[in-house]
Amino acid sequence: MRIYLDHNSTTPVHSAVVTAVRTALEQQFGNASSVHFFGQNAKTVVDNARASVATLIGAGPQEIVFTSGGTESDNLAIRGVAESTALTNRRHLITSSIEHEAVLQTFKALSKRGWKTTLVPVGQSGIVESEALEAAITDDTALVSIMHANNEIGTIQPLAALAEIAHRHGALFHTDAVQSVGKLNIAVADLDIDLLSLSAHKFYGPKGIGALWIRRGSRLVSTSTGGKQERNRRAGTENVPGIAGLGIASRLALQNTASDAEHISTLRDKLETKILQTVPGTIVNGDPSKRISNTTNISFDRVEAESLLIALDLEGVAVSTGSACSSGTLEPSHVLRAMGFAAHRSQNSIRFSLGSDNTSEEIDRVIDILPKLVQKLRNVSRASISPKQQTVTVGK
Repeated sequence: MRIYLDHNSTTPVHSAVVTAVRTALEQQFGNASSVHFFGQNAKTVVDNARASVATLIGAGPQEIVFTSGGTESDNLAIRGVAESTALTNRRHLITSSIEHEAVLQTFKALSKRGWKTTLVPVGQSGIVESEALEAAITDDTALVSIMHANNEIGTIQPLAALAEIAHRHGALFHTDAVQSVGKLNIAVADLDIDLLSLSAHKFYGPKGIGALWIRRGSRLVSTSTGGKQERNRRAGTENVPGIAGLGIASRLALQNTASDAEHISTLRDKLETKILQTVPGTIVNGDPSKRISNTTNISFDRVEAESLLIALDLEGVAVSTGSACSSGTLEPSHVLRAMGFAAHRSQNSIRFSLGSDNTSEEIDRVIDILPKLVQKLRNVSRASISPKQQTVTVGK
């Protein structure tokens, strides 16, 4: 039995999405910018998908820009706003210390080009508090970028309250909603934001396609030059098969988000509760209530996360130690470290992220094997260190 509990990294592609992508590859292969039949056939696919994405987040179709995914959407939003204010006094950008690397690395790159950047801290809840943003923002701030739901711990940020602060100071507000679109019912008007990034492969769509929502009237400079596609905001021939898949994934998410969330949260809570009950020295990271329904991040005292990940994989269970974009590194989670946890807690944490395809039987299997694996790894660890080194507690 193979059990997949790493849906925050990527999701399996829905069969209806596969069909839409295949159809576009085989039958709707025209260039959507061409005026002939084949081109207009492809353009219809693009237009329909744009409408579906817009409906999913409560936006207008003309506000949707297709991209290659969440990373490009984040870059377009942040760099685009920064460039639009380059000749003004607004050369200050704010984000949080627990953002995805797509945001953090973009901020770092812009800081080297002269923009002032501020990372707002978070506490052990993983929530960005309004007071922290109030303390950081100035009248020179051009953009505030705070993610909607964190990819490692699942915490949901109070975007409307944070956006109100940004707007009061004349700044635009962007959110990386890659982990929340398809898991939460989202209406951009209710969030009171200006830009939103999403990625298809996080909600059962294909990889390599995403979108950026840009509220009408928001100033943004295109970061790519070439053709006039996407209303001059993103040059390049449209990825029609990917866009077709994103469109279908958006329609499915609109239909299924509420029911999927109920099913998934039941499984997540069962898994989490049983782990805390049956494995001593475990604790959940982040706010236990203000989080997306599919995610739990748990620290296992005296167990190296990489070792536990490998042990679970050998048993057929796929989990993660954090962001998939940081895989291959043994560095402690920057999210957990930003929350104030010591290095050992950052290095012994496992993320379980569930999806609509998971079953109660799968969760039972994980609960059955996990305590034995943890105890085995602790025994190995205990045997390899001196008695004086063996006193370690879970905590900060």
